[in-house]
Amino acid sequence: MNEYQQLSLAIALDDQATFDNFYAPNGTPQHMATFLLQDEGRKYAYLFGAEGSGLSHLLQAVCQQRVRGADSGAVYLPMAEVQKYRAEQVLEGLEHTPMVCLDDIDLVAYRPEWQEPLFHFFNRCRDAGTRLIVSAHLAPDELDVQLPDLLSRLKSGVTLQLNDYRDADRRRLLQYRANRRGIYLSDEVALFMLHRLPRDTGLLMDALEKLDRASLQEQRRLTMPFVKSVLGL
Repeated sequence: MNEYQQLSLAIALDDQATFDNFYAPNGTPQHMATFLLQDEGRKYAYLFGAEGSGLSHLLQAVCQQRVRGADSGAVYLPMAEVQKYRAEQVLEGLEHTPMVCLDDIDLVAYRPEWQEPLFHFFNRCRDAGTRLIVSAHLAPDELDVQLPDLLSRLKSGVTLQLNDYRDADRRRLLQYRANRRGIYLSDEVALFMLHRLPRDTGLLMDALEKLDRASLQEQRRLTMPFVKSVLGL
C-alpha cells in the first residue's frame, strides 16, 4: 500500500457534516454555496472565507452526498493533515477519482514545493473530467502563489466568498443544530453560550455535542444551570 493510500484511509468524514445539517439562511453566500456544490456541471469551484464560515462542512457534505449516490467516489483532503507529506505523493492518482475536495489550500499553495505539483494536478483533473472543489481562508490573489500558471488555474472557475456568521446567525445556527439533534435550546441559553464561549463555530458545535451527550446520559433538558455545570461556565 503506498503512502497516499495509507493517508486517505485515515481521513474520515464527519457524519454531522451534511447539507441537511448545514445552516444556510436564504440569500447568504452559504446558501448560494449549497446550490453551487450540488451542481454536478460545475467542474471547478473555489470557496474562501473566515474560520468558522462553514468551508470544511461544505466540502465534506458534497463528498458525503456523492458517496451516497449511484456515481459514488470522492476524496476529501484537509491540507492541515497532509501538508507534511510530499505534494507528489499526496496528489498522485487522485485525478482518477470522480471528485476531489482540497480543504485549506492556503496552507500549502504559497510553498514552492507544492506549486508545480498542484498545477499539474489541476491539468490532470481537467483532462480526466474530475470535479475539483478547493477551499481557502484567502482569495486566490492573496495566496502568495509565485507560479503564474497555478494562479491562473486557481482563478479559472467560480469563486465564492463565504461571510462569517453574525451573532444572530450564530444563535440560530446553535438552535438549528440542536433541533437537528432533537433537543430544545432556548434563546436565553443560546445567547448565554455565545457570550461565554469563543465565537468560533467549531468550538460552539463541540460544546453543543458535549451538552447533547450529557443531556442523553442524565436525561436532562438544556436549562441554564445544567448548561453552566456541563460546560464549566
